[in-house]
Amino acid sequence: MAKEFRYKGYTLQELEQMSLEELAKIMPARQRRTLLRRLKFGWSDQQKKLFKKILLAKEGKYKKPIKTHARNTIILPFMVGVTVHVYNGKEYVPVQIKPEMIGHYLGEFSFTTKRPKHSAPGIGATRSSAHVSKK
Repeated sequence: MAKEFRYKGYTLQELEQMSLEELAKIMPARQRRTLLRRLKFGWSDQQKKLFKKILLAKEGKYKKPIKTHARNTIILPFMVGVTVHVYNGKEYVPVQIKPEMIGHYLGEFSFTTKRPKHSAPGIGATRSSAHVSKK
């Protein structure tokens, strides 16, 4: 039996029923500040567009992949279950939104840098290889 998801004691259905003011109260400080400022000053055009597409996709009316540059968008409960393609500076990385991601930013799941891949050292990289004859 799978364990039921809970965010700070609330189920996903309870989180979806909450208003954004109530939801902001249980979020960490940075997300709380951002949400309250968004409610006061309004969402950016990018975020409005993203939310509209997500709601249409959940209804089944939007079939294309949802692409966005809005990496600073906080993942809210109504976004769960949708795949969003987040821009990382080079390409769009598909991010499947799961309940555990609530309260995080979209950009956290689309890395902007690659892990370094090192190969063998070249000639002259170490003291012993500096004096190898090059015949």
